[in-house]
Amino acid sequence: MIGGLDRKHSAVEIELSPEILARRAKQRRQMLDMTGVSYMIDAGILLIYAYAGATSFVIAPAYAACGLLSVAVYIAISEAKVNDRFRDHYFISQQTSISLMIMLVFLYFAPEVGCLFLCSIFLVFTFGALRSTPRQTIIGWTTAAVGLTALFLLTDKPIGMPTGTPLERFATMLVFILVLARGMIVGLFSSSLHESLYRRGIELKKAYQRIEELAELDELTGSLNRRSIMQTLDEEIIRARRSNVPCAVALIDLDWFKRINDRFGHPAGDEALRAFAITVFANIRSIDKFGRYGGEEFLLILPETSDGAALRTVDRLRGIVAALDWSAISQDMSVTMSAGLATLRADDTADTILARADRLLYQAKDMGRNRVVAG
Repeated sequence: MIGGLDRKHSAVEIELSPEILARRAKQRRQMLDMTGVSYMIDAGILLIYAYAGATSFVIAPAYAACGLLSVAVYIAISEAKVNDRFRDHYFISQQTSISLMIMLVFLYFAPEVGCLFLCSIFLVFTFGALRSTPRQTIIGWTTAAVGLTALFLLTDKPIGMPTGTPLERFATMLVFILVLARGMIVGLFSSSLHESLYRRGIELKKAYQRIEELAELDELTGSLNRRSIMQTLDEEIIRARRSNVPCAVALIDLDWFKRINDRFGHPAGDEALRAFAITVFANIRSIDKFGRYGGEEFLLILPETSDGAALRTVDRLRGIVAALDWSAISQDMSVTMSAGLATLRADDTADTILARADRLLYQAKDMGRNRVVAG
């Protein structure tokens, strides 16, 4: 029954989490339970037809046995986790084909109540449509088309819809009413599946967005990480040239940071880095870009900012940082910053402007730290 599956193309290529496997197993059980109930409903109507004299009493139990046996086999396969080895873990093609064969066989042997089996064929396709691929739909349709063609054109079986007695009319009425009801239930089940998939899609999209944000941000400070700030620098250089606007870059270093770590401990040093980043974010424009260049070194990009304005901005940041109450992190702690400020030139690349900012930063350190040197 499952040997026809192509393992090379159908085997699941990624390892799924236990939660996903459990959810898939639950969905399979729900569909198989609905299939089993559907067989029992049809068997009940066949018994009414039998009491009305429209068909044999053998048909109902035989039909129920065939249907429930096929469901039991698929339940056993599902509980054994065999399905999870395949991409189509519902075995849609196999289940649809087996169900269609049951309907066609009983349509052949009990054509006097053929309306029930014909309606059930439509139900089979409704169930299958929940998870069918175009290829599986074509396989199911071909199976049904071949079987019905053979039945209608190669035999002279009279396909009946019993309405001769009140009981027969009642049974036939039940056929159509209950087929419609089951179709609606399948539709509701399909809607719940689509709603569930939609919610998971939204959750997945949010998770991807969060992953992208984390991939761009420095985990400790929340500023852009080195890769992102360097990419941003390239983009801002291109934009400044295209728009013919100034752009300034400040390379900032926290003074004597190794001594801070040695004296107050690395956890206090990490808190100092976070407090510094928050302070910078609170005192720059939305168009400014701030990232961690490495260790205690940060890069501040000031788009559309002239030499004088950039110097005032960075020096104001320096004063704010120096005036912070760092003792809130650790008693007697104080933190200052030094910065090298470079303005974009016509022939600058990211490497050349950073090299110039780095030289200016070292000048600021040589001059006693806690200062900004521009050039």
